[in-house]
Amino acid sequence: MRLRNKPWARDYMAEHPDILLAEPEKMMNGWHTLFGNDNPIHIEVGSGMGQFIIGMAIANPNVNYIGIEHFDNVIVSALEKAVEAGKPSNLRLFRANGMDLTKIFHKGEIDRVFLNFSDPWPKTRNAKRRLTHKTFLKLYEEVLAEGGEIHFKTDNRLLFEFSLVSMSEYGMKLGYVSLDLHAEMPEDNIMTEYEEKFSAKGHPIYRLESRFAN
Repeated sequence: MRLRNKPWARDYMAEHPDILLAEPEKMMNGWHTLFGNDNPIHIEVGSGMGQFIIGMAIANPNVNYIGIEHFDNVIVSALEKAVEAGKPSNLRLFRANGMDLTKIFHKGEIDRVFLNFSDPWPKTRNAKRRLTHKTFLKLYEEVLAEGGEIHFKTDNRLLFEFSLVSMSEYGMKLGYVSLDLHAEMPEDNIMTEYEEKFSAKGHPIYRLESRFAN
């Protein structure tokens, strides 16, 4: 992703603390209090420009959604979309690195993790950076509640194959697996910006659901 410098981003982000949190680590074990309910909490690690997480929040008002993105110049686009959508009350955003999840969420505080079109890091020496590497799987396992799931989508066949192997070797149980999601197109599928782009070019979209063995 080529990132354009947006010198106004920090100021705009500071104007909307009700939806984009500046210090998410202060909410550990208090996310349900923040949302004001006991509804399930689903997070997207690497939420990009926000189309997916905002669409999910609008479509599922009885679930709380949190979008996590590492770059200011990207998350500010998600914030703009959220503001345009009327700031759904079941949505929050914050900027963080995926490695920091256990500093932000208490054990068992999350019910689902979404990983959508993550950077494939194609070189072997960068495998540890892939969001489905065992290092990240351990973090997800720590913050997910019992029975919590990981839902993963990508257009990259090699990353998908790597993820299947990584999760299987970790001892996870694979559920739904699709080698061409759009051929099936479940009614509840919310597309990301990348998903729209790649599917328009005829690329198959791969998807899987998995959970940790209890």
